[in-house]
Amino acid sequence: MSIKAEIPYGAYWSTPNAKWQGSLQHLHSIKFAAHVAKFELAKRNIEPEVLNYGVLGMTVNQHQSFNGLPWFTNMIGAPEVGGPLINQVCATGVRCLENAVMEIESGMADCALVATCDRTSNGPQLYYPNPAGIGGAGSQENQVLDNMRDDPYGHHSMLQTAENVAARHQITTNQQHDVAVRRSEQYKDALADQSAFLKRFMTLPFGVPSPDFKTTISRMDGDEGVYPPDREKLDKLRPVLEGGSITFGGQTHPADGNACIIVSTPAKARNLCQGENIVVKVNGFGQARAELGYMPEAPLPAAQNALNMAGWTLDDIDAIKTHNPFIVNDIYFAKETGWDVNNMNNYGCTLVWGHTQAAMGSRGIIELIEELVIRGGGRGLFTGCAAGDTGMAVVLEVKDRK
Repeated sequence: MSIKAEIPYGAYWSTPNAKWQGSLQHLHSIKFAAHVAKFELAKRNIEPEVLNYGVLGMTVNQHQSFNGLPWFTNMIGAPEVGGPLINQVCATGVRCLENAVMEIESGMADCALVATCDRTSNGPQLYYPNPAGIGGAGSQENQVLDNMRDDPYGHHSMLQTAENVAARHQITTNQQHDVAVRRSEQYKDALADQSAFLKRFMTLPFGVPSPDFKTTISRMDGDEGVYPPDREKLDKLRPVLEGGSITFGGQTHPADGNACIIVSTPAKARNLCQGENIVVKVNGFGQARAELGYMPEAPLPAAQNALNMAGWTLDDIDAIKTHNPFIVNDIYFAKETGWDVNNMNNYGCTLVWGHTQAAMGSRGIIELIEELVIRGGGRGLFTGCAAGDTGMAVVLEVKDRK
């Protein structure tokens, strides 16, 4: 399948990520994403009227989030734009991009906004009534924490899936810490020259708004909650699970933030491209599911499916970005493919800047595009895992417009 849809270069953005219960914990995720989108669209001289489709990705419910994308587009000044609200857990960013691309391919739209947002902090405490229960009592859950700790079918935690993969493929704590240190070094490249890489798609310093979005109450100079690992301190950490291999140094942390990407026809992309004669072409998507309880294995077959759709092989790829809640993900991928584990995730990744759920895939794709632009063009792969032992991937190409 040949895909025509493009991502207009520079027509995307991300907030800095805030640590769990950090600087963004007080903000309604949809209202916050709309607040940021209005500013970023204006910064790029993109009128909301150019949009005729949208998709909103989020995984953690917010007050009145039932109203979804139409509420978001009303707030950004695009009241005629409709579209779905999508939750595919940690694969939400890629799934939302795929949904927008296919809307363009079908001819139903020529310019779509992919908006992804989540606030893992202060997650909802949900109550489910059950009239047939003892005394009419129902059940309740913490939407964020309970689902991280318990797969409803396999009754294992997400951490346990990573331990299962580590045990199956003999991935040691020492190997994990080696790569965790490397990922921190790669992120330092994004911070060089006063965060020059991040500023390619992120407004810094970032003004944190009040809950009513009328005033700025604080400032973020970059991602929050990033703690560069000290190898000596890492080696003193004990595995989180008894008998396991994964320490807190080998996994990510929950975070809050949002990210958006515009997708359009090539004709619209020419007009929306931000000051550079660059084409960002989407070439394929892939989805896969691993064995029950082995979630970190899923990104590999998802990547293979995306490559197959594009008619490429891994040898055609110049840069890889992953969603890696556990460093085991990257080590497994590299072991199976022969790709250098130290040459994945240049400039940063989920492991370092945090687990914003719906938004982290979008940010990863944005960073992949910018890495390829810095390289002078090339082909890139983004892949990642998601709850339910699933994975989703996208491949794209950056080149000069002729």
